[in-house]
Amino acid sequence: MPDQRVRRVAPSDVDSVVALVHELAEYERAPHECHLTAEQLRVALFGPAPALFGHVAQVDGEVVGCALWFLNFSTWRGTHGIYLEDLYVRPSVRGSGLGKALLTALAEECAARGYQRLEWWVLDWNAPAIGFYKSIGAVPMDEWTVYRLTDEALAALGRPG
Repeated sequence: MPDQRVRRVAPSDVDSVVALVHELAEYERAPHECHLTAEQLRVALFGPAPALFGHVAQVDGEVVGCALWFLNFSTWRGTHGIYLEDLYVRPSVRGSGLGKALLTALAEECAARGYQRLEWWVLDWNAPAIGFYKSIGAVPMDEWTVYRLTDEALAALGRPG
């Protein structure tokens, strides 16, 4: 039976989710890198062509956690999967099972839709999260290195000619 504390994100949750994302950026020691606004999130989740999805966790009617995700595709498996962009539960309610409940909701999405993977990144120094992920059977993909293009490098590569 699904955990009643977790549900799909609703338009009325946007401000709360933006606040949680900013709290996550603070926790990850990078608040200066987080520029998400409520309008950006609203369009991404509920605009004409949403490509971002989400779930929230509630305690006593207050949104205290979130999982924001999008679809990816495995050419090797030939199916979609879920990429978990952000998972965050407020420190005051950690240990209550909400993090696992959010991940369970995503695993249920995968099962219901025939998706073959649920993936995410975790910072190397985040030992509590790593321990939790391993406890539910997640496997680190240590042989892979993440690469990213942003800002000037992305603009330079994307310039015509």
